[in-house]
Parts: sequence; structure tokens; C-alpha cells
Amino acid sequence: MLIDTHTHIYLKEFNDDRNTVIEKCMSNGINKLLLPNIDTSTIESLHSTCEKYSCCKPMMGLHPCSVKEDFEKELNSIKTYLYNGNYIAIGEIGIDLYWDKTTLTIQKKAFEEQINWAKELHLPIVIHARDSYEEIFEVLDKIHDSSLFGVFHCFTGSLKQAKKIIDYGNFKMGIGGVVTFKNGGLDKTLQNIELKHLMLETDSPYLSPNPYRGKRNESTHLKLIAEKLAIIYNCTFEEIAEITTRNAKMLFKLD
Repeated sequence: MLIDTHTHIYLKEFNDDRNTVIEKCMSNGINKLLLPNIDTSTIESLHSTCEKYSCCKPMMGLHPCSVKEDFEKELNSIKTYLYNGNYIAIGEIGIDLYWDKTTLTIQKKAFEEQINWAKELHLPIVIHARDSYEEIFEVLDKIHDSSLFGVFHCFTGSLKQAKKIIDYGNFKMGIGGVVTFKNGGLDKTLQNIELKHLMLETDSPYLSPNPYRGKRNESTHLKLIAEKLAIIYNCTFEEIAEITTRNAKMLFKLD
């Protein structure tokens, strides 16, 4: 059994064949899909997908790329849903400096506020980190404590950064399609990280693994990521599935 710990299957890219994609997941042993929110515009489709498919579990949060001038209004709406709903995590949240560096200050504010919600509600956080590991560490170093836990989604950092994440004590790293990229370098980093720190994800419809790079990603491609990890760790596919699934179940408190 595999768990896709990060998929946006509720987005319009799946409107024509969502049912077929989910059926393929079930027949391929991928029986849980964890869905991070983006902003208020995606809440309705997130909820309707989770209501229709029991394998889909929702998160609630404000994506850093959606942190604009009106971010406080967005956060207020997100918080209302979060505190009155049933969600497995707060996400995805974090800092993204790839698209827009000018919003760093307000991205940090939104990130910190959502971390505080996580502490109040005892929920894990799902961190989006793009060109921003050091900025995220700066925030976490300031407000991290033993009650905070979560995952660095789509980990692509260095070994030093991985060790920093591990040192926080309660964080995992989500491994996606990048690990299959020929010159990505992530495979070499992972050779020095124990499997107990990892979970599997696709980030579909984005970041397709080889040989589907450039095409729409979907959760069935999770098997390709697991197969690559089996090569890196010189173990069986079944071992990868068992350990990463156990990690996901523990972090997100899944049945």
C-alpha cells in the first residue's frame, strides 16, 4: 500500500477524468490521497472532491504563492474553515521565493500565523519551500517547539538542510518526482538520509517523474518514485512502501 501525501487532484486539470484517475490509484495499491489547499478559490473543489471520494483527505491552508496584499482577508477565511472543519493538516504553507521575492515579509507573517494555528490545533504543517530553505529555517528557529510537527513537501535541499530538518525532531521530508530526474542530485543526498525520515508524494498535476516529465502528473506515478527509492536504498519496493506508509500514517494520524 502507498499513500500519496501531496496531490492537488481537486484542480481543473482532473475535471475530465478524476474518477478514472482515482480508480487507477485504487487498483494500483494507492489507497489514500492527501490534498493540500491553495487559497479560498480552491476550497469548494477541495471539499467536493473529498466528499465524493473517501480516499481523499483534506488539508487547509494558504499557499505562499497566494499571499498577496489581501492576505489577511484570505487568512481569516481560511481560519474560519480550519477551526470549523475536519482537516488532517495545515497546508500547504511556507515561503516561495522563486516567483516573487517582493512578498517575503508578508509570506513570513502568513507562515508564522498558520504555524501558530497548528500549535493550537495539534495538527501537522505541510511546508512549501522553493528557493527559501534558509528563510523557512529562520522562522522555525524562532517559533519551533516540541509541539510543532510536519513535513517539508517536495524536498530538494542539500544534505546540510536535510540534517537541519531532522534536528527539529518532528519533521519528515516528502519525496516526489524530482528524485527521478537524471541530474537532479537528490538521489545522492538521500543516500545519507535514513528512510524513516521520508514520505512519498506526487504534487500532481505538477512535477511528473521520468519518463512523464513535462506531462500531467498523477498519483499512480507514485510507484515510479517508490521504485527509484528502492534502487537508492538497495531494498525492495515493498520495504519502501511499508516504511513510507507507516511514516505518513503516524504524521497525519491516519487510520
